[in-house]
Amino acid sequence: MGLNCVSAQGWLYRTVCVFQVGDRDDSNLYISMKLKAAAEVTLLHQSLTTTLKPWPAQVLRRIVEVNENLEVHGLIVQLPLDSINPMDTEKVTNAVAPEKDVDGLTSINAGKLSRGDLGDCFIPCTPKGCMKLISQTGTSVAGKNAVVIGRSKIVGAPMHDLLLWSHATVTTCHSKTTDLAAQVGRADILVVGAGKAEMVKGEWLKEGAVVIDCGINHIPDDSKANGMRVVGDVHYPSAKEKAGFITPVPGGVGPMTVAMLMENTVQSAKRFLKTYQPGKWNISYAKLKPQKPQPSDVAIAHSFTPKTIGRLAREVGLFSEEVEPYGTTRAKVRLEALNRLKTQPNGKYLVVTGITPTPLGEGTTTTTLGLAQALGAHLHVNSFACVRQPSRGSNFGVKGGAVGGGYCQVIPMEEVSLHLTSDIQAVMAASSLVVDTINARVLCESTQSDKVIQNIILVPILFGSRPIGIFARFYLINSFQTPSKQLSGYVASEMMAVLALSTSLGDMTRRLARVVVAYSRKGKPVTTEDLGISGVLATLMRDAVKPSLMQTMEGTPVFVHTCPLSDIAQGNSSILADQIALKLVGPEGFVVTEAEGGAELGMEKFFDIKCRSSGLHPDVVVMVASVPALKMHGGGPAVTAGSAMPKEYSAEVISPCLASDSLVYLSFDYNSTDTDAELGLVCEQAKLAGALEAVPCSHWAEGGAGAVALGQAVQRAAETPHQMNFLYDLEMPIDDKIRVIAKSMYGADDVELLPQAQKKVALFSKQGLGNLPICMAKTHLSLSHDPERKGVPTGFTLPIRDIHANLGAGFLYPLVGTVSTGAVTHSYELLTGVTESGL
Repeated sequence: MGLNCVSAQGWLYRTVCVFQVGDRDDSNLYISMKLKAAAEVTLLHQSLTTTLKPWPAQVLRRIVEVNENLEVHGLIVQLPLDSINPMDTEKVTNAVAPEKDVDGLTSINAGKLSRGDLGDCFIPCTPKGCMKLISQTGTSVAGKNAVVIGRSKIVGAPMHDLLLWSHATVTTCHSKTTDLAAQVGRADILVVGAGKAEMVKGEWLKEGAVVIDCGINHIPDDSKANGMRVVGDVHYPSAKEKAGFITPVPGGVGPMTVAMLMENTVQSAKRFLKTYQPGKWNISYAKLKPQKPQPSDVAIAHSFTPKTIGRLAREVGLFSEEVEPYGTTRAKVRLEALNRLKTQPNGKYLVVTGITPTPLGEGTTTTTLGLAQALGAHLHVNSFACVRQPSRGSNFGVKGGAVGGGYCQVIPMEEVSLHLTSDIQAVMAASSLVVDTINARVLCESTQSDKVIQNIILVPILFGSRPIGIFARFYLINSFQTPSKQLSGYVASEMMAVLALSTSLGDMTRRLARVVVAYSRKGKPVTTEDLGISGVLATLMRDAVKPSLMQTMEGTPVFVHTCPLSDIAQGNSSILADQIALKLVGPEGFVVTEAEGGAELGMEKFFDIKCRSSGLHPDVVVMVASVPALKMHGGGPAVTAGSAMPKEYSAEVISPCLASDSLVYLSFDYNSTDTDAELGLVCEQAKLAGALEAVPCSHWAEGGAGAVALGQAVQRAAETPHQMNFLYDLEMPIDDKIRVIAKSMYGADDVELLPQAQKKVALFSKQGLGNLPICMAKTHLSLSHDPERKGVPTGFTLPIRDIHANLGAGFLYPLVGTVSTGAVTHSYELLTGVTESGL
């Protein structure tokens, strides 16, 4: 009865684990017998032992760990539980996963046995062994009178069920049965497990009966070294004279029980290997039934019931201790999951971007979700989507609510649209703390003496005082000279960028400490660390750093995390969400991540900022375009948010202006107003422009089924040899990096650094910040700096009016044209009379 459980990846499974509470001698003996037997049948084994003082929660947590370990197929809880703290044995045994309950003691397995579902449960080992012994006598159970003495869930109750489903007529007796001897006398088959030494006498037995003695009792015996002798529940000397077959004690049922334990473990491993595919999730997907005409997004969202978040987490390989539920359909995923999976190979990395969008957006989020649904639910590969959390502007503004649209949404809509897991609220609380600290410090320095300031900043401790931050005067001005709301928005923008670019809690803490939030009157930058609040900021955002797990309408997993805007920040979903997802999908799976805004913003920043920080390189880039957007950029009338689309966007237009020859993309979404001729022209122009493939998609109206062709194209593209090159070298001068981006991505002839921007280039270069990447703050509505210039503008010079430093996020961001960052004017513009030598 050996089994060598080797997966396709070549590693050997541990198959049996014995969990013991305490250190009882008898339990130690039983465990050693079980582990010895496991070794003899080539099963790997493991023993987990706790102290005498575990709390119930600790025991249950250890059991859950083993339940979720794919390398363990049999989990035995050794009874009794030897603990000083009260322990509910029923609760502990029922904590074992039914599919690993090789002892057959959980209520689920017991219930299946009582219903006769013998092929879909584990039968307790002692009764199973008894049945095996009975069969070896050659006795047919069917039609026989069987008597079971004892009603425990370990022996008596399951023994009764097994005999009954084998078609015997079964009577269960116990210590209070008044006519016990008479009942025993009618038994063709007798199974005794009452726990009373030699209670059944030989004269009670029916001539030729099969007697199975499950009792283990100790009685005094001076002839034994320890003064005790082991006997069963049947008086063996008298019973063997009358029984046809009888099991000895010891040496009868005990060894068979251990053998059945090994058989159950082998059976568990076989069941697992029958359905398990290395690296393939055991995940369920919902079947969509798209309606025509298509209902509203909210009606569609409300027509689906999501899986519980615990079930989804298990399906994608997350452990219970790695998931922090927020209700039943969303959860935070702890970063410990990334540590556990660090040796797991990454999956395929796919980024979705778009052409320059209209004011209504371009559908990159919908495509991201639709493609993930197609890969998972329809092409049957592990697939994970990573998208940004919607900001309040998207929720309550012209673009509508939720994440995605049509039959490609994250659900529940209300939960993802509103507070989700309070990441935005944490960022706003942190930014408000910064503003309050600055205002308090400005007020303090403007009204108090040096001695008072020193006493305020000194923190009393047990044996005196110690300073936090720096206790000298900063001579702070209100560094932004703006209302607190605008200053808070400026700080919040950088903190959200920090959150999205962090690779760990420690990395986020270090980045927050570097955030410059004020300047002295001499122009010296003041960081959150200088103000003594960086640790508090990290505490406020300690949960926000964890990605939020949700699902699409088809049950595909989604990380919804962070929302840096592409026009003033990097515009990408978080690095941590991508990293965890890449480990979870495995080497053959796909992670579909979103780069918001046009390709010249979100995608360029994805490569040159996000990929530099994460070290990850994408395998495929999908660029999204829609026929209406191409019409608008080709000279169509303006699109106004909140107003009906002009009739030109529903009428057929066949013109080269429909698709610019500078656009390279893989997919485009279409709707009912797009004609075959228009779609054909777009495909033709896309391929001429250099796209590997151009694929029409209908995922908005059909869900994942409408993006299957795109999914197949992505799979082919992922196997194509490719190499990623950054747009610029970090060691290039600041103005040259800006110029490279402007010329290569926007089509500008050159850049013009206005006087303030020129000062910043010199200042940042002197401060050693010249090697930071560039994050252009530019309108997302045009390739140029002018949102009214559509299509592919030419013959323009890109104006750079100023350059800011986000040292926490780790990039410089030039202000292009009149773009606003939330704070009207940066503090450097207010430091009148300050020169570089004065800094």
